Formats: sequence, structure tokens, C-alpha cells
Amino acid sequence: MKIAIVGTGYVGLVTGTCFAETGIDVVCVDIDQKKIDNLHKGIIPIFEPGLEPMVKRNHDKGRLQFSTSLKDSIKECEAVFIAVGTPPDEDGSADLKYVLAVAREIGRYMENYLVAVTKSTVPISTSRKVKAAIQEELDLRKSELTFDVASNPEFLKEGSAVDDFLKPDRIVIGIESERAEKLMKKLYNPFVLNGHPLIFMDIPSAEMTKYAANSMLATKISFMNDIANLCEIVGADITMVRKGIGSDPRIGNKFIYAGAGYGGSCFPKDVKALIKTGSDCGHKLRILQAVEDVNDDQKEVLFKKISAHFKGQLKGLKIGIWGLSFKPNTDDMREAPSLVLIEKLIGAGASVTAYDPVAMEETRRKIGNTVEYATDMYGAAVNADALVLITEWSEFRVLNYTVLSKLLKNRVIFDGRNIYEPQEVRENGFAYYGIGRK
Repeated sequence: MKIAIVGTGYVGLVTGTCFAETGIDVVCVDIDQKKIDNLHKGIIPIFEPGLEPMVKRNHDKGRLQFSTSLKDSIKECEAVFIAVGTPPDEDGSADLKYVLAVAREIGRYMENYLVAVTKSTVPISTSRKVKAAIQEELDLRKSELTFDVASNPEFLKEGSAVDDFLKPDRIVIGIESERAEKLMKKLYNPFVLNGHPLIFMDIPSAEMTKYAANSMLATKISFMNDIANLCEIVGADITMVRKGIGSDPRIGNKFIYAGAGYGGSCFPKDVKALIKTGSDCGHKLRILQAVEDVNDDQKEVLFKKISAHFKGQLKGLKIGIWGLSFKPNTDDMREAPSLVLIEKLIGAGASVTAYDPVAMEETRRKIGNTVEYATDMYGAAVNADALVLITEWSEFRVLNYTVLSKLLKNRVIFDGRNIYEPQEVRENGFAYYGIGRK
């Protein structure tokens, strides 16, 4: 069985590699020649635990190939997965130009029946547009070839994407025909042997499922951040509240951690896109608008705490930052809360020294040398007036108070993810600020 995956970002490369792991012949296609050349050399464009050795292994065995030509790659393919970017337009809607460009190429070059599968996160009704674009190209060719479209949204978490694909909680597929369903079952059968469901539904429902899932998770985060800010006002502790409500199985204990706001490639983009979809349909999604507003405000909470501690006098201060990526185990800096904090600190006249285990190169690509990059975590604390934790990488979880006492000019720690025990920090002679804590 042979398939093509168009796009070699997080979704495309993980999808293609994991399919190859089951013995399927996979060609990953991308228009970026340098990226394809690097993949042939075993150099992958993203940081994702466990992915690099799997790419190399399957490439060496000949099951995983890379190309810049969909025309050459589509021959004998039974399915083509569209996994290209859908960046937000200025109005928040998803830009479908890359998705539809791939659809047109499929129609232009396909030589046999296949299923065109949208793997990218796309607005409801996109599959209709994909279908029309493919058919238009076939008509231009005066071809009578048949095809199906399907929607197969991804539910991969950056930092654990390989495990999420190999051991999925569920697989959602929107289809229009029994033939497409049979092919998709054949593709995904190796991944549901653990008993988790393969859920077939109509295509609009599958497209909506992806947006609804991410928006629900974003809602839980913003809700807890809103409650955390109220906790500080009334004297409650959000970590205790979290334990109290998380033990209720109707609520659950996931995605109810207060912090410095959510970021990444999915939640911000998908919430905006669903709000825009609702607006286009004349239905205002009031809860989601509040979710986005709370998150925008939450990204400024750490700056406000730092400013309040120093009574607004930040000019000339040096701030050390631990963690830059939007979450641990990734180098993804898209919509990262750290970028908001850095911008506001520098705007207030402070300087910043930062350390992240993997995301400093990506940060430098985004903001250049506006900050100083430390070579290790304690290097970021040297002569700093305050230490701020933004991303909860494992190596930051245990503090060496003796070392920090010697390095920091002022013994103050701002814990943007509530990973430290306030009493312990204070007993060791440091001022402590968390999110929603006493």
C-alpha cells in the first residue's frame, strides 16, 4: 500500500513516519527543497521526542521517502493526505490557499482512484472546496477518474506526538462513501488494536470535531486562569481549588492548571478560526470570545507581577528567564507567552537573559539578539534582579537555592507555572510569586 503526505511539519512528518512504521510505503512531499534535502540526510525540521530515530529507520528501510514533486509521488497512491499549513488571516479565518493548491495538484496528476484526506485543521465545508478543486482539474483533463474526499483531523500534542499517533485515544474520520471507509479502515487498523475507537462520521462533523476539541481545552485553561486571578484577590489558592474540582470525574484533572496563558500552533489559531466561522454564520460564540480575551490578558500577568514588585521601576534591571517555548518538549515558539513578557520587559527598559533546553535557536530566529542567551539554566540567573519561570521543563523543577543565592542580585522568583512550593521557596530566603496562589 502506498500513500503520499503533503507537508512535512509537525502533522505531516509525524503522520508519514508513523504510517511507514507499520509497513506502508510513504512519500512525504514538500515544496521546500532544503527541508527535503535535510530529511534525506536524517536532519528533521522540528524537535519532537522519538521522531528523529524513527524517520532515519524507516528511510533506511526504504518505506519513507521524501520529494518536492507531488506529480512524481502520486503514482499508485491509494490516499493523499493534505497536511499543509492553514495560517490565520487578519480576520482570524484559516487561510486555505495551500490546501486548495494541493487539491488542484491532486486533480492534475492523479492516475487512479484515490482518497484525498484533509489532515490539516480546516474550517467546516473545506472538504467540499477540496472536492470541487480536484474535480475541476479532472474536468480540464477530460478525465473520468473517480476519487473520494475524507476529513481526518489530528489530535497530536507537541512533545508527545509520536506516542499520540501510535497509541491514539480515538481516530476520527469523516467520509462520504463505503469505498473510502474501507480504505481508511485498512490504513488505521494497526493503530486501533489497543481497543480505542475508530469513529466514522459525516465530513462536516469531523471538521467541527477538531475545532470543538481544541476550543474546549482552551476554554478549560482560560477558565482556570480567570479563577486563579480571582483566587489572589479573595485569598484562595488555585492549586487547592484545582485538586478540589479535578477529583470530580465530570470535570477531570487535565488542562486545569493555571499559568501564563496558552500558546502554540493550535489553540490560538483554532479558537480564532471557530469564532470567525460562527460570525460568518451569524452566530456569536460568546464563550470562545471570552476564552481568547482571558488568554490575551493572562500573557501579561507575569509582567504585571514583576512591575508591581519593583514598583514600576524596571529600567536598568536584568531579568532571568527559564523556558521560552510555549510548552515543554518542543521548540515551538508560536504564540509563546515568553514573547509577550520579553517584549514588555524590554519596552520598560529592562534587559533579559534567557535559557531554554531546545528553543533558543528558534527564539533567535524570531526576535534576534534582543535578549542574551545563556548556555545553561543557572547562567540565566547570573546578576539577575529576578528569575522568571515560564516553561516547565523537567530540569527546572528542583531549585538549587545555594547556587541561586550566590547568583541572583535579588532573591525573587516568579513562577509562571506553579511548579514550586511557595513555603519552601520562602523558607530558603526568596520572595515567591505564583499564579493564583496565596
